[in-house]
Amino acid sequence: MPVSTLSVLDPNALDDYLDLRSVPRMRHFGNNDIVERLRRAVPFDFIYISGLDVDHYRLGQGFSIDTDLPPDYLEAYEAGQLQKTDPFLVAAKASKSVVIEQDVYARSTPPEELVHLQAKFGVKNRTTFPISRGSVIYGAVGFTRAVPFTANELNFFGIFSEALHQVVTRPLMERFAAKNLRLSKGEIACLMHASRGLTTTGIAKSSGYQVDTVNSYLIAAAKKLNASNRTQAIAEAIRRRLIA
Repeated sequence: MPVSTLSVLDPNALDDYLDLRSVPRMRHFGNNDIVERLRRAVPFDFIYISGLDVDHYRLGQGFSIDTDLPPDYLEAYEAGQLQKTDPFLVAAKASKSVVIEQDVYARSTPPEELVHLQAKFGVKNRTTFPISRGSVIYGAVGFTRAVPFTANELNFFGIFSEALHQVVTRPLMERFAAKNLRLSKGEIACLMHASRGLTTTGIAKSSGYQVDTVNSYLIAAAKKLNASNRTQAIAEAIRRRLIA
């Protein structure tokens, strides 16, 4: 799968895409101000931000990756289907805490093809911080460096990883997540009004919908978000950045 030079953080970068499936799945962003500021705080070689809080786009499935890893490395990794045999990725998909490549390789020997690929492109000491929602691990932020990271550096990354993941993936979530979850404009509107503390009657007055329609929209939205009630649905919508 070819790697795109698309940077989702660029203004209007997603204007030409109709849905999430049409957006290139692997994106090489090159120089990025946010990443460079982080790199000045803790030096690293490469960074990758993977996964979205949407079904079929989560960590390890290869459907959403923003990175400055060498495109040739990514394409060779994909072509060799190394995601199926890479013990580091297997560990990252199952862990709720930081995953360090050295620790994984001490337990599970990586395939020779992967070892040669990492050596060729200087991708060493991969270190991944999982991003989760409850029990669901949907994303990760990872860093590589020739020299292993110190405990203090790992703590620093741990503090900022989730915020960085949100910043990088927000354009995709805001543009496409509601459509991918099949939330209608009415459902989004009612959730937004409800998040401001309005009752069903208040939402009806503000939106112009009938009270019964408002209730139907909120019930449908909760179901699509796997929430058991209105409060949980609002929390999920905010977490998924469907509403502000």
